[in-house]
Amino acid sequence: MSLSTPLTLHRPLVVVMVGLPARGKTYIARKLGWYLNWLGYQAQVFNVGNYRRDRFGAQVPASFFDPDNDEGLANRKKAAVAALQDMLAWIRSGGQIGIYDATNSTHARRQMVREQCEKAGASVLFIETLCDNPDIIEANIRQTKLSAPDYHNVDPQEAVADFRRRIAHYERAYEPINEPDVSMVQLVEVDHKVIAQRLNGYVEGRIAHFVMNLHITPRTIWLTRHGESTANVAGVVGTDMPLTSRGSEYAERLKVFLDERTGPEVSIWTSTLQRSIQTAGKLGRPTLPLKVIDEIDAGICDGMSYAQIEEQMPNEFARRKADKLTYRYPRGESYEDVIGRLDPVIVELERQRDPVMVVGHQAILRALYGY
Repeated sequence: MSLSTPLTLHRPLVVVMVGLPARGKTYIARKLGWYLNWLGYQAQVFNVGNYRRDRFGAQVPASFFDPDNDEGLANRKKAAVAALQDMLAWIRSGGQIGIYDATNSTHARRQMVREQCEKAGASVLFIETLCDNPDIIEANIRQTKLSAPDYHNVDPQEAVADFRRRIAHYERAYEPINEPDVSMVQLVEVDHKVIAQRLNGYVEGRIAHFVMNLHITPRTIWLTRHGESTANVAGVVGTDMPLTSRGSEYAERLKVFLDERTGPEVSIWTSTLQRSIQTAGKLGRPTLPLKVIDEIDAGICDGMSYAQIEEQMPNEFARRKADKLTYRYPRGESYEDVIGRLDPVIVELERQRDPVMVVGHQAILRALYGY
């Protein structure tokens, strides 16, 4: 097992989202799914809303969600059960972490989900999003719900009014989590307060750490390689060589690009290698050198060209060509290792509220872009 291979789960895990509409459940579920897959786990999101739309149409009236509407209640349960059954079938076929994205707004519904998951041999972690801030709720409605299939070609004002009526129906029946025996993470007002309870093991702790750093503030993240270096011209792997004149020109043009798009509030992150530092130094802003974003360590191949590696180490060259993700340079790193060390960088990027520019290296940016 490589250093970055995720720890094997002793049993599958189901992450059950809980919360009223427009509280960020689907946003968190999707982010978490991307993050877990990026780390190397087999994770998949099962969104009950998609099952409801497939079976009963996208544009249903708010009354469909009225807890006193027996037909609507029965149909919503059918969609929830179908999504749950598909998720458990996926887990039985080898899936590791299922993310069950629904309101799951009552004790009875959560108990049913929990019992079915545990019967299938899976552990259960609840993530509940609680929010009473009208500004956050309004922003969520307008940023995400108006573009959803439920309101395609619907007048925006009518769509907002209808969704508010839908929320009101859910509020009448909503029961926050207060079960003392469940594994749970509660997110209050998105990122203002976090409550964790009975977390079991490394993976649940890692999930809790990730989701507590999420927020919904829009911002831009730019990823750029350093300017051309003398190592690039020589065609060699690794090393710590300076920029060429063309590399300096790229850095100057990068400053123009940045000045046209943002002010001084942008954060500039670089590696500790001089080609990255020299590129960032032209941008006219404070920079933060981070060793964790240094280029992939080529080990004993550092300073060699790929032609030299093919000639002198043909077996290594063939192994790398066959599987670049898992191949590790002798005494160096693999892409999996790079992903492992970039984990805190991803979390810190999620925490940022101002624009960020990462001035990095090819392997590093590939891994970040993969997330």
